[in-house]
Amino acid sequence: MIKEKTFKATSGFLMLVALLASIVCGIFFINNEFVPGILLCGLVMMILVPGFVIVNPNEARVLVFFGKYSGTVKDNGFFWVNPLMNKKLISLRARNLNGQFLKVNDKMGNPIEIAAVIVWQVNETSKALFEVNDYNMYVNIQSEAAIRHLASSFPYDNLESNDDEITLRGAPEKVHEMLVVELNERLATAGIHVLEARISHLAYAQEIAHAMLQRQQATAIVAARKQIVEGAVGMVEMALKRLSENKIVDLDEERKAAMVSNLLVVLCGDRSVNPVINAGTLHN
Repeated sequence: MIKEKTFKATSGFLMLVALLASIVCGIFFINNEFVPGILLCGLVMMILVPGFVIVNPNEARVLVFFGKYSGTVKDNGFFWVNPLMNKKLISLRARNLNGQFLKVNDKMGNPIEIAAVIVWQVNETSKALFEVNDYNMYVNIQSEAAIRHLASSFPYDNLESNDDEITLRGAPEKVHEMLVVELNERLATAGIHVLEARISHLAYAQEIAHAMLQRQQATAIVAARKQIVEGAVGMVEMALKRLSENKIVDLDEERKAAMVSNLLVVLCGDRSVNPVINAGTLHN
Protein backbone atom coordinates (compact mmCIF):
# COMPACT_ATOMS: atom_id res chain seq x y z
CA MET A 1 0.00 0.00 0.00
CA ILE A 2 1.07 3.59 -0.66
CA LYS A 3 1.46 5.31 2.69
CA GLU A 4 0.60 8.96 2.99
CA LYS A 5 3.47 11.40 3.45
CA THR A 6 3.46 15.13 4.04
CA PHE A 7 4.81 17.43 1.34
CA LYS A 8 6.29 20.76 2.43
CA ALA A 9 5.39 23.20 -0.32
CA THR A 10 7.09 26.53 -0.99
CA SER A 11 5.29 29.68 0.10
CA GLY A 12 3.15 31.01 -2.71
CA PHE A 13 3.71 34.62 -1.68
CA LEU A 14 7.47 34.27 -2.11
CA MET A 15 7.04 32.93 -5.63
CA LEU A 16 4.42 35.61 -6.30
CA VAL A 17 7.10 38.25 -5.63
CA ALA A 18 9.35 36.46 -8.12
CA LEU A 19 6.50 36.46 -10.67
CA LEU A 20 5.89 40.19 -10.22
CA ALA A 21 9.63 40.82 -10.59
CA SER A 22 9.70 38.87 -13.85
CA ILE A 23 6.72 40.88 -15.12
CA VAL A 24 8.48 44.15 -14.31
CA CYS A 25 11.64 42.89 -16.03
CA GLY A 26 9.62 41.80 -19.02
CA ILE A 27 8.07 45.26 -19.36
CA PHE A 28 11.55 46.81 -19.11
CA PHE A 29 12.92 44.51 -21.81
CA ILE A 30 9.94 45.18 -24.06
CA ASN A 31 10.51 48.94 -23.79
CA ASN A 32 14.17 48.41 -24.65
CA GLU A 33 13.34 45.81 -27.33
CA PHE A 34 15.72 43.29 -25.79
CA VAL A 35 14.38 40.05 -27.26
CA PRO A 36 16.42 37.50 -25.21
CA GLY A 37 15.32 39.21 -21.99
CA ILE A 38 11.70 39.19 -23.13
CA LEU A 39 11.87 35.47 -23.91
CA LEU A 40 13.57 34.72 -20.60
CA CYS A 41 10.93 36.62 -18.60
CA GLY A 42 8.16 34.93 -20.55
CA LEU A 43 9.68 31.52 -19.81
CA VAL A 44 9.92 32.33 -16.10
CA MET A 45 6.26 33.40 -15.98
CA MET A 46 5.20 30.22 -17.82
CA ILE A 47 7.01 28.17 -15.19
CA LEU A 48 5.78 30.07 -12.15
CA VAL A 49 2.07 30.53 -12.91
CA PRO A 50 1.00 26.84 -13.16
CA GLY A 51 2.74 26.04 -9.86
CA PHE A 52 0.51 28.17 -7.65
CA VAL A 53 -1.99 26.22 -5.55
CA ILE A 54 -4.48 27.15 -2.83
CA VAL A 55 -5.39 24.68 -0.08
CA ASN A 56 -8.61 25.54 1.75
CA PRO A 57 -9.55 24.31 5.27
CA ASN A 58 -10.40 20.58 5.37
CA GLU A 59 -8.95 20.07 1.91
CA ALA A 60 -5.72 18.52 0.68
CA ARG A 61 -3.68 18.42 -2.51
CA VAL A 62 -2.18 15.10 -3.57
CA LEU A 63 0.92 15.62 -5.70
CA VAL A 64 1.92 13.16 -8.43
CA PHE A 65 5.10 13.72 -10.43
CA PHE A 66 5.17 11.70 -13.67
CA GLY A 67 3.21 8.82 -12.15
CA LYS A 68 5.04 8.83 -8.80
CA TYR A 69 3.36 9.88 -5.58
CA SER A 70 5.32 12.81 -4.14
CA GLY A 71 3.26 13.65 -1.06
CA THR A 72 0.17 15.43 0.22
CA VAL A 73 -0.17 19.09 1.13
CA LYS A 74 -2.58 19.35 4.07
CA ASP A 75 -1.51 22.76 5.39
CA ASN A 76 -3.96 25.53 4.55
CA GLY A 77 -2.79 28.52 2.59
CA PHE A 78 -1.20 29.73 -0.64
CA PHE A 79 1.68 27.59 -1.95
CA TRP A 80 3.83 26.93 -4.97
CA VAL A 81 4.88 23.48 -6.18
CA ASN A 82 6.58 22.05 -9.21
CA PRO A 83 4.31 23.00 -12.15
CA LEU A 84 4.89 19.58 -13.72
CA MET A 85 3.20 17.89 -10.76
CA ASN A 86 -0.40 16.77 -11.00
CA LYS A 87 -2.20 18.44 -8.09
CA LYS A 88 -5.30 16.40 -7.22
CA LEU A 89 -7.81 18.03 -4.88
CA ILE A 90 -9.45 15.86 -2.23
CA SER A 91 -11.88 16.88 0.51
CA LEU A 92 -11.25 15.96 4.15
CA ARG A 93 -14.67 17.09 5.34
CA ALA A 94 -17.04 14.71 7.14
CA ARG A 95 -19.72 13.33 4.82
CA ASN A 96 -23.08 11.68 5.36
CA LEU A 97 -24.16 8.51 3.62
CA ASN A 98 -27.90 7.99 3.88
CA GLY A 99 -28.19 4.33 2.94
CA GLN A 100 -31.12 3.00 0.99
CA PHE A 101 -33.60 0.50 2.44
CA LEU A 102 -32.17 -3.03 2.23
CA LYS A 103 -34.21 -6.22 2.41
CA VAL A 104 -32.28 -8.82 4.42
CA ASN A 105 -33.00 -12.03 6.34
CA ASP A 106 -32.09 -11.75 10.01
CA LYS A 107 -30.45 -14.54 12.03
CA MET A 108 -33.82 -16.29 12.47
CA GLY A 109 -34.50 -16.17 8.72
CA ASN A 110 -37.17 -13.47 8.95
CA PRO A 111 -37.11 -10.90 6.13
CA ILE A 112 -36.54 -7.40 7.47
CA GLU A 113 -35.97 -3.91 6.08
CA ILE A 114 -32.93 -2.03 7.34
CA ALA A 115 -31.11 1.19 6.50
CA ALA A 116 -28.32 3.16 8.16
CA VAL A 117 -26.83 6.66 8.22
CA ILE A 118 -23.03 6.70 8.14
CA VAL A 119 -20.72 9.66 8.85
CA TRP A 120 -17.28 9.22 7.29
CA GLN A 121 -14.27 11.18 6.11
CA VAL A 122 -11.03 10.60 4.23
CA ASN A 123 -8.22 9.86 6.66
CA GLU A 124 -5.38 8.89 4.30
CA THR A 125 -5.46 10.63 0.93
CA SER A 126 -2.95 8.34 -0.75
CA LYS A 127 -5.04 5.22 -0.09
CA ALA A 128 -8.27 6.96 -1.11
CA LEU A 129 -6.87 7.92 -4.52
CA PHE A 130 -4.50 5.07 -5.34
CA GLU A 131 -5.73 1.92 -3.56
CA VAL A 132 -9.31 1.94 -4.89
CA ASN A 133 -10.80 3.00 -8.19
CA ASP A 134 -13.49 5.31 -6.77
CA TYR A 135 -13.49 5.78 -3.00
CA ASN A 136 -17.03 7.21 -2.95
CA MET A 137 -18.40 4.13 -4.70
CA TYR A 138 -16.23 1.94 -2.49
CA VAL A 139 -17.81 3.45 0.64
CA ASN A 140 -21.32 2.86 -0.74
CA ILE A 141 -20.73 -0.78 -1.66
CA GLN A 142 -18.81 -1.75 1.48
CA SER A 143 -21.34 0.01 3.70
CA GLU A 144 -24.17 -1.97 2.16
CA ALA A 145 -22.20 -5.21 2.60
CA ALA A 146 -21.49 -4.39 6.27
CA ILE A 147 -25.14 -3.61 7.01
CA ARG A 148 -26.28 -6.84 5.34
CA HIS A 149 -23.75 -8.86 7.33
CA LEU A 150 -24.76 -7.21 10.60
CA ALA A 151 -28.48 -7.73 9.96
CA SER A 152 -27.98 -11.43 9.21
CA SER A 153 -25.86 -11.94 12.33
CA PHE A 154 -28.55 -11.04 14.88
CA PRO A 155 -32.30 -11.57 15.23
CA TYR A 156 -34.65 -8.65 14.74
CA ASP A 157 -36.28 -9.17 18.13
CA ASN A 158 -36.06 -11.62 21.00
CA LEU A 159 -39.24 -13.64 20.56
CA GLU A 160 -38.05 -16.52 22.71
CA SER A 161 -37.54 -14.30 25.79
CA ASN A 162 -33.79 -14.92 25.86
CA ASP A 163 -32.54 -11.67 27.32
CA ASP A 164 -28.86 -12.64 26.95
CA GLU A 165 -28.89 -12.49 23.14
CA ILE A 166 -28.26 -9.21 21.33
CA THR A 167 -31.04 -8.17 18.99
CA LEU A 168 -31.20 -5.46 16.36
CA ARG A 169 -34.14 -3.77 18.06
CA GLY A 170 -33.30 -4.50 21.68
CA ALA A 171 -29.65 -3.39 21.82
CA PRO A 172 -29.25 -0.44 19.40
CA GLU A 173 -26.12 1.02 21.04
CA LYS A 174 -24.20 -2.26 20.86
CA VAL A 175 -25.34 -2.75 17.28
CA HIS A 176 -24.14 0.75 16.35
CA GLU A 177 -20.74 0.10 17.96
CA MET A 178 -20.30 -3.17 16.09
CA LEU A 179 -21.34 -1.53 12.82
CA VAL A 180 -18.71 1.22 13.26
CA VAL A 181 -16.00 -1.37 13.97
CA GLU A 182 -16.87 -3.47 10.94
CA LEU A 183 -17.10 -0.44 8.64
CA ASN A 184 -13.68 0.81 9.75
CA GLU A 185 -12.19 -2.62 9.07
CA ARG A 186 -13.72 -2.75 5.60
CA LEU A 187 -12.87 0.85 4.63
CA ALA A 188 -9.33 0.96 6.02
CA THR A 189 -8.06 -0.14 2.60
CA ALA A 190 -9.37 3.09 1.09
CA GLY A 191 -8.07 5.31 3.90
CA ILE A 192 -11.61 6.03 5.11
CA HIS A 193 -12.48 6.55 8.77
CA VAL A 194 -16.07 6.11 9.97
CA LEU A 195 -17.02 8.59 12.69
CA GLU A 196 -20.52 7.31 13.38
CA ALA A 197 -22.99 4.77 12.04
CA ARG A 198 -26.58 4.40 13.19
CA ILE A 199 -29.53 2.38 11.99
CA SER A 200 -32.12 4.82 10.64
CA HIS A 201 -34.80 2.31 9.63
CA LEU A 202 -35.61 -1.13 11.01
CA ALA A 203 -38.82 -3.05 10.41
CA TYR A 204 -40.14 -6.42 9.37
CA ALA A 205 -40.67 -6.84 5.64
CA GLN A 206 -44.17 -6.06 4.44
CA GLU A 207 -45.11 -9.68 3.69
CA ILE A 208 -44.64 -10.80 7.33
CA ALA A 209 -45.16 -7.54 9.20
CA HIS A 210 -48.81 -8.30 10.11
CA ALA A 211 -48.06 -11.85 11.26
CA MET A 212 -45.10 -10.75 13.37
CA LEU A 213 -47.18 -7.96 14.91
CA GLN A 214 -49.79 -10.51 15.98
CA ARG A 215 -47.03 -12.68 17.44
CA GLN A 216 -45.61 -9.76 19.38
CA GLN A 217 -49.08 -8.90 20.69
CA ALA A 218 -49.66 -12.50 21.75
CA THR A 219 -46.28 -12.61 23.51
CA ALA A 220 -47.10 -9.38 25.34
CA ILE A 221 -50.53 -10.71 26.41
CA VAL A 222 -49.03 -13.96 27.72
CA ALA A 223 -46.38 -12.04 29.66
CA ALA A 224 -49.02 -9.73 31.15
CA ARG A 225 -51.27 -12.66 32.09
CA LYS A 226 -48.35 -14.43 33.74
CA GLN A 227 -47.64 -11.41 35.90
CA ILE A 228 -51.34 -11.05 36.80
CA VAL A 229 -51.62 -14.72 37.79
CA GLU A 230 -48.47 -14.54 39.93
CA GLY A 231 -49.84 -11.49 41.71
CA ALA A 232 -53.27 -13.04 42.19
CA VAL A 233 -51.85 -16.23 43.68
CA GLY A 234 -49.85 -14.17 46.14
CA MET A 235 -52.93 -12.18 47.17
CA VAL A 236 -55.02 -15.34 47.65
CA GLU A 237 -52.25 -16.91 49.71
CA MET A 238 -52.04 -13.79 51.85
CA ALA A 239 -55.86 -13.68 52.32
CA LEU A 240 -56.05 -17.32 53.47
CA LYS A 241 -53.09 -16.82 55.80
CA ARG A 242 -54.59 -13.70 57.38
CA LEU A 243 -58.00 -15.35 57.83
CA SER A 244 -56.37 -18.34 59.50
CA GLU A 245 -54.08 -16.32 61.76
CA ASN A 246 -56.80 -13.94 62.93
CA LYS A 247 -59.33 -16.81 63.28
CA ILE A 248 -61.95 -14.80 61.45
CA VAL A 249 -63.47 -17.78 59.62
CA ASP A 250 -62.77 -21.48 59.98
CA LEU A 251 -62.86 -22.93 56.47
CA ASP A 252 -62.58 -26.57 55.52
CA GLU A 253 -60.66 -27.67 52.44
CA GLU A 254 -63.72 -27.56 50.19
CA ARG A 255 -64.61 -24.01 51.23
CA LYS A 256 -61.01 -22.93 50.83
CA ALA A 257 -61.02 -24.29 47.28
CA ALA A 258 -64.24 -22.42 46.52
CA MET A 259 -62.81 -19.20 47.97
CA VAL A 260 -59.58 -19.58 46.00
CA SER A 261 -61.57 -20.15 42.82
CA ASN A 262 -63.72 -17.06 43.39
CA LEU A 263 -60.74 -14.83 44.26
CA LEU A 264 -58.78 -15.96 41.18
CA VAL A 265 -61.76 -15.26 38.96
CA VAL A 266 -62.09 -11.78 40.42
CA LEU A 267 -58.36 -10.96 40.32
CA CYS A 268 -57.52 -12.53 36.96
CA GLY A 269 -60.61 -11.55 35.00
CA ASP A 270 -60.35 -8.89 32.31
CA ARG A 271 -63.85 -7.56 33.01
CA SER A 272 -65.53 -5.98 36.00
CA VAL A 273 -67.10 -8.46 38.42
CA ASN A 274 -70.74 -8.15 39.60
CA PRO A 275 -70.76 -9.20 43.26
CA VAL A 276 -73.51 -11.43 44.67
CA ILE A 277 -74.38 -10.89 48.33
CA ASN A 278 -75.13 -14.05 50.29
CA ALA A 279 -77.75 -13.13 52.90
CA GLY A 280 -77.97 -16.66 54.30
CA THR A 281 -75.49 -18.82 56.10
CA LEU A 282 -71.87 -19.28 55.15
CA HIS A 283 -72.60 -22.61 53.41
CA ASN A 284 -75.68 -21.45 51.38
